[in-house]
Amino acid sequence: MNFTDLTLEELEDYRPDLPEPGGLDAFWNSTIAEARAAGGEVVRTPLDGPIAELVIEDLVFPGFAGDPVRGWVIRPKDAAPRAAVVQFIGYGGGRGLPGEHLGWASAGYVHVVMDTRGQGSGWGGGGGTADPHGSGPAAAGYLTRGIESPETYYYRRVYTDAVRLLDAVAAFPEVDASRIAVTGVSQGGGISIAAAALSSHVAAVMPDVPFLCDFPRSTTRTPLPPFTEVTKYLSVHRDRVADVLATLSYFDGAVLASRISAPALFSVALMDDVVLPSSVFAAYHRLASTDREIEVYAHNGHEGGGPFQWLRQTSWLADRFGAPLA
Repeated sequence: MNFTDLTLEELEDYRPDLPEPGGLDAFWNSTIAEARAAGGEVVRTPLDGPIAELVIEDLVFPGFAGDPVRGWVIRPKDAAPRAAVVQFIGYGGGRGLPGEHLGWASAGYVHVVMDTRGQGSGWGGGGGTADPHGSGPAAAGYLTRGIESPETYYYRRVYTDAVRLLDAVAAFPEVDASRIAVTGVSQGGGISIAAAALSSHVAAVMPDVPFLCDFPRSTTRTPLPPFTEVTKYLSVHRDRVADVLATLSYFDGAVLASRISAPALFSVALMDDVVLPSSVFAAYHRLASTDREIEVYAHNGHEGGGPFQWLRQTSWLADRFGAPLA
């Protein structure tokens, strides 16, 4: 592998001009209000299995349009309120199996994992949430589904699911609602940025090698999928470039990041050819957070820091939240 983007010195100065689309806040306020008005029940069902020292619950909660979305709640056995970590999943994956997600609960947190609607058949233990909404013509993958307008775009539904999950988690009796963190790798990192920007429940955000940022540069410079799905789409729909970029601007993590004031720990990999380092720095530099750090992995690709970054997160989060059970 080689460095795939700007030098670290250039990245530290990289601040692209990414104008906000008109009516951005109104768009998201109305979208989330509609989802909340749609109602729906949060259901947690205990799961029997070989994991004996933690409580595992099958979660169903109402997301966009009240659609049922699956997840896991993995937590220590006692019911005392404690800090929570909400995790979003990388591109093509689903919530998987509970045994894939034992770290945060073992560290003492309530850990909630969100399934990603319509995904879950690309890797890992699979997913279980349908996306019942249709799409116009799209390139293979998820990145161009409904890209004709912000109202029909696929990630409008995904980001809204994330906000509605945080609404649910904040009401869990086992959760201290003042200490909820969001995290995820790649797509999960991008969703965590959106969730922190759009939900008042987020007290810390920890995106790793986050996808879905700086669309204008990412869709023209990134050599590998998923960003190349947009390139493929526009190679066919040659007359839609301006409209597509206008749609994507409502979902760009580097635009939404300006609405995040919670403490933030980012990570970036300088040999990443799936998510360009410049796109991560674009979002990081737009944060309104005064308490922010970015961990740089100079010799890694899209795997980023892996288990080393998880250890970094546990230490960083403890410095801000204290002990999970406080």
